[in-house]
Amino acid sequence: MQKATDPSISGFTFLRNGVKLGFPFEASVRSLLPLVDEFVIAVGRGDDDTRERLMAIGDPKIRLIDTIWNERMSERGFVYAQQKMIAQYACTGDWAFYLEGDEVVHEAELGAIREAVNRHHANPQIEALVFDYLHFYGSPHWLAVSPAWYRRECRLIRNTIRTYAPDGQFWVVMDQHRRGRHPRAALANAHIYHYGHVRRTDYMQAKMDQVSKYWSHGAPKVHYGNIDPQSLKPYAGEHPAVMAAWLSTEAEHHFAPNPDHPLTRREKKHRLSMQLERWFGWDLSRKHYRLVG
Repeated sequence: MQKATDPSISGFTFLRNGVKLGFPFEASVRSLLPLVDEFVIAVGRGDDDTRERLMAIGDPKIRLIDTIWNERMSERGFVYAQQKMIAQYACTGDWAFYLEGDEVVHEAELGAIREAVNRHHANPQIEALVFDYLHFYGSPHWLAVSPAWYRRECRLIRNTIRTYAPDGQFWVVMDQHRRGRHPRAALANAHIYHYGHVRRTDYMQAKMDQVSKYWSHGAPKVHYGNIDPQSLKPYAGEHPAVMAAWLSTEAEHHFAPNPDHPLTRREKKHRLSMQLERWFGWDLSRKHYRLVG
């Protein structure tokens, strides 16, 4: 897939207690390995065998960095930003591909991603590549599609510019010293398959309990059915082949929206947003980039 003259790509992520929290992190890493020259993973000290499972993948491209999380950092997810940047700052590629432990790329789209990197590499105006998202919800057969869920996000960034991640999810470019800005981006013409909200309910509750510690709020009780049914649509497409085993054993499958679920204020807002999108062809989801190519 890659020629000697092609720009190099580093994959990176951070993980802690991936087994305990039900992340499909092994499938995630495997899905990206054919594309990247190295895969850097910041592995937080935990109490399961996440590190051992990463080592067992047995690919020489994988490079682990052992870390200890700051348990006193509860400000808006900044501990995630810290861990993300530990991994990114260790990347040596021309481009850096951030893939979270519940995200997967499809084997059929690896060629399109490589082609997009090659096409835009010589244009410094393109600082990042934006992926279309498939947010699976409740089971592998449903997608969350309301503006509450980001429909596109940067996952590949030029690794020769000044960037940081304020809360782990997105990047800010710091080329103006005091003020940051969203990266200038082009479409990758590929998808990110996001499986975080189809893991078994007990895993999801454990994950929410952990996340809440780093965001200064309590964890809600997980019940997948409590959602606006108008924010969902069926999914009949194929899943990445690397996800087959995890989907058969670790994902929820018996899901249906609760017909008696009272809409929250936020859900009412997003239902109105979806109506406006249908009327005017808008996209009212949040964006952390500026499309320029």
